[in-house]
Parts: sequence; C-alpha cells; structure tokens
Amino acid sequence: MTNTKGFTSDEVAKTKTLVAELFPEAIGVLGRLVRIPGIAWEAFDANDLELSAQTVSELFEATEVFDSVRILRVADESGKMGAPAVLAKRAAKNGAAQILLYAHHDVQPPGDDSEWNTPPFQPTVIEGRIFGRGAADDKAGITAHLTSIKAFKELAGTDFDLGITVFVEGEEEAGSPSFRNFLETYKADLEADVIIVADSANWSETVPAITTTLRGLVSQVIEVATLDHAVHSGMYGGVVPDAMMATIRLLASLHDEAGDVAVSGLTAGTAAPLAYSDSDLRRDSGLLPGSTTIGTGSILDRIWTKPSITVIGIDGQTVALSSNTLLPKVRSKISMRIAPGQVPEEALALLRSHLEANLPFGANLTFADVELGKPFETADGGWAKASLRQALSEAFENPAVDIGIGGSIPFIADLNELFPDAQILVTGVEDPDSRAHSPNESLHIDSLRKVIVAETLLLLSGNQQSSKRVND
Repeated sequence: MTNTKGFTSDEVAKTKTLVAELFPEAIGVLGRLVRIPGIAWEAFDANDLELSAQTVSELFEATEVFDSVRILRVADESGKMGAPAVLAKRAAKNGAAQILLYAHHDVQPPGDDSEWNTPPFQPTVIEGRIFGRGAADDKAGITAHLTSIKAFKELAGTDFDLGITVFVEGEEEAGSPSFRNFLETYKADLEADVIIVADSANWSETVPAITTTLRGLVSQVIEVATLDHAVHSGMYGGVVPDAMMATIRLLASLHDEAGDVAVSGLTAGTAAPLAYSDSDLRRDSGLLPGSTTIGTGSILDRIWTKPSITVIGIDGQTVALSSNTLLPKVRSKISMRIAPGQVPEEALALLRSHLEANLPFGANLTFADVELGKPFETADGGWAKASLRQALSEAFENPAVDIGIGGSIPFIADLNELFPDAQILVTGVEDPDSRAHSPNESLHIDSLRKVIVAETLLLLSGNQQSSKRVND
C-alpha cells in the first residue's frame, strides 16, 4: 500500500538498508576524488584535471549501467578548448522518462594552506564531517549520483526502462566558459525530461531542501580618472580631486544610509517564510560582535530575493608602496546580485545610469569588463519536484522546504533556455557549515547518506513515469 508520501514503506525501508550497505564504499569514493586537486585555472596543473575526469569516467563505467561513457571537450567562444567533462548515457526504453544528473568535478583553489586545519587534499574525518577541498562542492554531488545509480540498479534490476544521463562538468569553478557550446554541441545527448543539478545545499543537517530561486549576477569593472598624471599631494591636495577620493564617493552612493542598494529600478521579491534569526546569521556568516547587518526587510529577503552590491576589488595603490601622491585613476570591480525575475541587461543599464548620475567632481568614468548571469526560479508543477520533495522528506525524516540561494549559478539559465520542456531541480549535499570555497570546507557525512537515499527513491519514481517528450 502506498503511504501518504508516495512511496511504500517497504520501498523506503529497502532503499535505506541498501544505501547503508553501499555507504562505506561511497565514502571511499568521495575520499578518492578529494585527493585529486583538479582545478580548471591556468595557474594549476592541467594533468590533475585530466586525472579527475578520467577517474569519474571509470567510476560510472564500472556501474555497467550506461550505453556509453565519454570524456568530451568543446571550445569556448574565444576558441580555447574547454576542460574535460564526463558524459554518460543510458537511453530510456518503452517511452519511459529520461533523467539528467549534473555535478562538476573541478574544485576551487585551496588558498593559503596555513588557514586549513587539515591538508586541503587529504580527506579527514572529524566529528561526523569529512574535510577537504571539494568534499562538499561538488564531489559529494558526484558521489551521490554514482551511489544512487548503484542502489537503483540493485532495486529495479538491470533491465529497467528509465533513461539516465550523467553530465559531470570540469570547469564550473572557473565560470563554465565552454558550457553553452557544450550544451549546443551535445544537445541531442543531453535532452531529458528532468534535470537534477546537485550543486546546492540543504536548509540544515537535518532539514532537506530544494533550491527554488537563485539570484542573478551583474559584474562591472569601472575606471574613474581625474588627472592625466600623478601629482604631489602636498602641492595640490585640497584643490585637485584625486581619483581615489572620487571613486570612494561614487562607490558609497551605491547604498543608502540603511545599507539597502540605492540603484533605482531594480526589482525585489519575497523569500520563503522560514525561521532564520540574527543569531543564525551571525553563526553562519562569522559576523563579528558589534558589527551590524545592513539593509531592511527579513534576513532571507535580503540574501535571497533582494538585490545586493559588493565592491570586490579596487586597483589603487598598496599601503606598502604608497607615497604622497594624488592618484590619477582608479579601477574598481562591482559585483551586483539581482533578484529572480530581473533581466541582467536591464540591471546593468540601471547600474551604469546610477554611476553616471552620481559621479563627483566632473571625473571621467569608463566602463570596462562586464559579466552577466541570469537568475533562476523553479517552475511549479511536474511530477519530479513532488517526488523529490517526498523522497527528501522520507530520507531525512523531516519535511523538505523550499529555499533560495543568494549566489548565482548562471549556467542553469542556459539549461532552461536550451531544454525548455525539462523540469530543472536544484538540490545538493551542502549545509550551512560546509564552507564551500573557503578554507576547511567540509561535508556532513550523514547528510550525504540521506541525499543518496532520496535520489535513489527519485530514480525509482522516475522509472514509473512516461516521457513527456515522447507523449508530446
């Protein structure tokens, strides 16, 4: 008899038991992947990235599930060859659904090793967490996909109808420069009814989540100039405005007195009504005692569905090399997160208009490099979201919630554009203490087990679904 969550109690019990049996092997796989420092940045050894792709390919090949497992590359818009990606596919049979499982095998650079409590590429278990670069982002995603496929095969038998595609990208942390071309080149291989992007987080170690909104990104480099050459600050200071002074005043205009973004015309939304206190924020962000928050509205509105602006870089003069000089020009990089529903090109135009209108002292303003990333909002409806919500609730033994993410995953907009009929669901294994991209990145081990249970249940549910693409 089917229970209220859509799965039989026997099905859930068998899945949990089987995943528990496979889990020690899964942790071993995760440790093996963490030991490979695959970084898709030019300053790092490309051989490690090749080894990472080869290892992932061999792991999925060994499942004996797929019709083909390939390591593929395409060039980006400049003609430069992209990083190696792994594409494994088993085509659906008898009109069944096709599910695409996405993750990425490249990782962020480790940064300063002295800031790590353990070696960044040596997986280390401490108090129920496994530490290491990529342990959470996103080699846990690869491990979850791999192990859920193994469990599904055991439960459904080898002759199942469900189609499964696995796409493990190799350059997500470097901005996915060849991603769009990869999708266009291998569009026929990637077509699916459901796309699961395993690169996000749960609400907590005990409460699972589906990420339903992501803010978009507008990045703009500017240069402010007031002089045609540097001059002595003692000789001309107090009369001649230097570029740093003009830049500071211009950048300060981007926020009002409360700390809200002051660029007119930007849109804002409302986040899910989840409990998240000031103390929760301080714990998760490391906000220092005495430091106050900025902006107005609920905390989750401010970090999920309202715009934000951060000046992430200023090219002036270092303190070590400073002299009594008025700087003639200063470059800055502005990173703006935009609300779901906002068009990046429109937001960029609003930002530029604000900067031009608030430029002090008649300074010259030049716009340079731009980066745009579309926001994302999950469409309601469809069997996959309902099944995933039920599966997560069963696995964690707590109801799943919808969450937003303040950051951006711009490539999801490409998936949405090229595969408009697919249900795109964003989930993951991280939790608020995972510290992805930071020193001491870690994964809550038991959360990984629960995510594998949930994904296995989702695959079992998908095996009973007909393909919308075939039916249409």
